[in-house]
Amino acid sequence: MPATSDDTPRPAPARRVHVDPQGPVLVEGPVEIVLDDGTVARSDRFAVAICTCRRSRTYPWCDTSHRRRERTPPPTEDRKS
Repeated sequence: MPATSDDTPRPAPARRVHVDPQGPVLVEGPVEIVLDDGTVARSDRFAVAICTCRRSRTYPWCDTSHRRRERTPPPTEDRKS
């Protein structure tokens, strides 16, 4: 959407996020992540894998540590009671 004048801000381009229930969240970069303690982790890569299991030695970036532990599948509608 073009701006009508130089004073009108343009919206930031949307980032695409891919969610894999068995692995990390993949985000098109560059990416800045604000951690719990307020520090900022930045990656200028074209895509990054963000750890969701907190097992990564390079947290918040995924190092595939989630593969070492088998996850139990989420309950299905039949098993919920």
